[in-house]
Amino acid sequence: MSIVLRRSVIALAFFALLCGGGAAFAESSLAIKGYDPVAYFTLQRATPGQAQFEYEWDEHRWQFASAKHRDLFKADPVRYAPQFEGYCAVSLARGEVHESSPEYWLIIDDKLYLFGKAIGPELFRKDYKAMLEQANRTRERLTKKH
Repeated sequence: MSIVLRRSVIALAFFALLCGGGAAFAESSLAIKGYDPVAYFTLQRATPGQAQFEYEWDEHRWQFASAKHRDLFKADPVRYAPQFEGYCAVSLARGEVHESSPEYWLIIDDKLYLFGKAIGPELFRKDYKAMLEQANRTRERLTKKH
Protein backbone atom coordinates (compact mmCIF):
# COMPACT_ATOMS: atom_id res chain seq x y z
CA MET A 1 0.00 0.00 0.00
CA SER A 2 1.42 3.38 -0.95
CA ILE A 3 2.18 5.91 1.78
CA VAL A 4 -0.43 8.33 0.36
CA LEU A 5 -3.12 5.65 0.36
CA ARG A 6 -2.10 4.49 3.84
CA ARG A 7 -2.33 8.07 5.18
CA SER A 8 -5.72 8.51 3.52
CA VAL A 9 -7.02 5.35 5.16
CA ILE A 10 -5.67 6.47 8.54
CA ALA A 11 -7.16 9.94 8.13
CA LEU A 12 -10.52 8.47 7.12
CA ALA A 13 -10.51 6.16 10.15
CA PHE A 14 -9.57 9.07 12.42
CA PHE A 15 -12.31 11.23 10.89
CA ALA A 16 -14.86 8.46 11.40
CA LEU A 17 -13.91 8.26 15.06
CA LEU A 18 -14.14 12.04 15.46
CA CYS A 19 -17.58 12.11 13.89
CA GLY A 20 -18.94 9.14 15.76
CA GLY A 21 -18.71 6.81 12.79
CA GLY A 22 -16.20 4.48 14.37
CA ALA A 23 -18.72 1.65 14.26
CA ALA A 24 -18.06 1.35 10.52
CA PHE A 25 -14.54 0.21 11.35
CA ALA A 26 -14.94 -1.65 14.62
CA GLU A 27 -18.30 -2.21 16.24
CA SER A 28 -17.97 -1.31 19.90
CA SER A 29 -14.20 -1.58 20.05
CA LEU A 30 -12.26 -1.71 23.29
CA ALA A 31 -11.21 1.80 24.31
CA ILE A 32 -7.59 2.52 25.30
CA LYS A 33 -6.70 -1.16 25.10
CA GLY A 34 -8.81 -1.98 28.14
CA TYR A 35 -7.12 0.44 30.54
CA ASP A 36 -9.18 2.24 33.18
CA PRO A 37 -9.43 5.95 32.23
CA VAL A 38 -10.54 6.96 35.74
CA ALA A 39 -7.46 5.39 37.35
CA TYR A 40 -5.19 7.99 35.76
CA PHE A 41 -7.03 10.60 37.82
CA THR A 42 -7.64 8.67 41.04
CA LEU A 43 -4.60 6.37 41.29
CA GLN A 44 -2.19 8.45 39.17
CA ARG A 45 -1.11 5.39 37.20
CA ALA A 46 -2.01 3.37 34.12
CA THR A 47 -4.23 0.54 35.37
CA PRO A 48 -5.72 -2.27 33.30
CA GLY A 49 -9.48 -2.56 33.61
CA GLN A 50 -11.50 -5.71 34.01
CA ALA A 51 -14.25 -7.01 31.74
CA GLN A 52 -16.59 -7.39 34.72
CA PHE A 53 -16.53 -3.59 35.13
CA GLU A 54 -17.30 -2.64 31.55
CA TYR A 55 -19.40 0.21 30.20
CA GLU A 56 -20.25 1.12 26.62
CA TRP A 57 -20.00 4.78 25.64
CA ASP A 58 -19.32 6.57 22.37
CA GLU A 59 -19.31 3.30 20.42
CA HIS A 60 -16.47 1.90 22.54
CA ARG A 61 -16.30 -0.53 25.42
CA TRP A 62 -14.53 0.99 28.40
CA GLN A 63 -13.12 -1.21 31.15
CA PHE A 64 -12.46 -0.22 34.74
CA ALA A 65 -10.53 -1.55 37.71
CA SER A 66 -13.60 -1.28 39.96
CA ALA A 67 -17.33 -0.64 39.96
CA LYS A 68 -16.64 2.72 41.62
CA HIS A 69 -14.44 3.81 38.69
CA ARG A 70 -17.07 2.63 36.20
CA ASP A 71 -19.73 4.65 38.00
CA LEU A 72 -17.55 7.78 38.08
CA PHE A 73 -17.02 7.44 34.34
CA LYS A 74 -20.74 6.86 33.68
CA ALA A 75 -21.55 10.09 35.55
CA ASP A 76 -19.13 12.20 33.44
CA PRO A 77 -17.41 10.30 30.59
CA VAL A 78 -16.12 13.43 28.84
CA ARG A 79 -14.16 14.35 31.97
CA TYR A 80 -12.30 11.02 32.06
CA ALA A 81 -11.99 9.99 28.41
CA PRO A 82 -8.60 10.76 26.85
CA GLN A 83 -8.31 13.73 24.52
CA PHE A 84 -7.99 13.14 20.78
CA GLU A 85 -9.85 9.84 21.05
CA GLY A 86 -6.74 8.33 22.54
CA TYR A 87 -4.43 9.03 19.61
CA CYS A 88 -0.90 10.22 20.37
CA ALA A 89 -1.09 13.95 21.17
CA VAL A 90 2.52 14.63 20.09
CA SER A 91 1.99 12.93 16.74
CA LEU A 92 -1.11 15.03 16.12
CA ALA A 93 0.87 18.15 17.03
CA ARG A 94 3.34 17.12 14.32
CA GLY A 95 0.56 16.68 11.77
CA GLU A 96 0.52 12.88 11.94
CA VAL A 97 -1.89 10.29 13.29
CA HIS A 98 -0.45 7.50 15.42
CA GLU A 99 -1.96 5.16 17.95
CA SER A 100 -1.09 5.79 21.56
CA SER A 101 -0.08 3.47 24.36
CA PRO A 102 -2.04 3.63 27.63
CA GLU A 103 1.29 3.36 29.47
CA TYR A 104 2.44 6.83 28.31
CA TRP A 105 0.14 9.50 29.64
CA LEU A 106 -0.14 12.94 31.15
CA ILE A 107 -2.88 14.94 32.84
CA ILE A 108 -2.77 18.69 32.22
CA ASP A 109 -5.59 21.10 33.07
CA ASP A 110 -7.61 18.10 34.29
CA LYS A 111 -7.50 16.44 30.85
CA LEU A 112 -5.94 13.10 29.99
CA TYR A 113 -3.53 12.86 27.05
CA LEU A 114 -2.01 9.63 25.75
CA PHE A 115 1.21 9.18 23.78
CA GLY A 116 2.85 6.61 21.55
CA LYS A 117 6.29 6.74 23.12
CA ALA A 118 7.77 7.21 26.59
CA ILE A 119 9.18 10.63 25.61
CA GLY A 120 5.71 11.91 24.66
CA PRO A 121 4.57 13.27 28.03
CA GLU A 122 7.81 15.20 28.51
CA LEU A 123 7.69 16.70 25.01
CA PHE A 124 4.05 17.67 25.38
CA ARG A 125 4.52 19.21 28.83
CA LYS A 126 7.48 21.35 27.67
CA ASP A 127 5.39 23.26 25.14
CA TYR A 128 1.86 22.33 26.12
CA LYS A 129 -0.02 25.35 24.73
CA ALA A 130 1.66 25.24 21.31
CA MET A 131 1.44 21.44 21.05
CA LEU A 132 -2.25 21.49 21.99
CA GLU A 133 -2.97 24.19 19.42
CA GLN A 134 -1.14 22.25 16.69
CA ALA A 135 -2.85 18.97 17.61
CA ASN A 136 -6.25 20.65 17.42
CA ARG A 137 -5.34 22.10 14.01
CA THR A 138 -4.43 18.63 12.75
CA ARG A 139 -7.74 17.25 14.00
CA GLU A 140 -9.63 20.11 12.32
CA ARG A 141 -7.72 19.62 9.07
CA LEU A 142 -8.51 15.90 9.01
CA THR A 143 -12.15 16.60 9.78
CA LYS A 144 -12.43 19.15 6.94
CA LYS A 145 -10.84 16.80 4.39
CA HIS A 146 -13.57 14.24 4.81
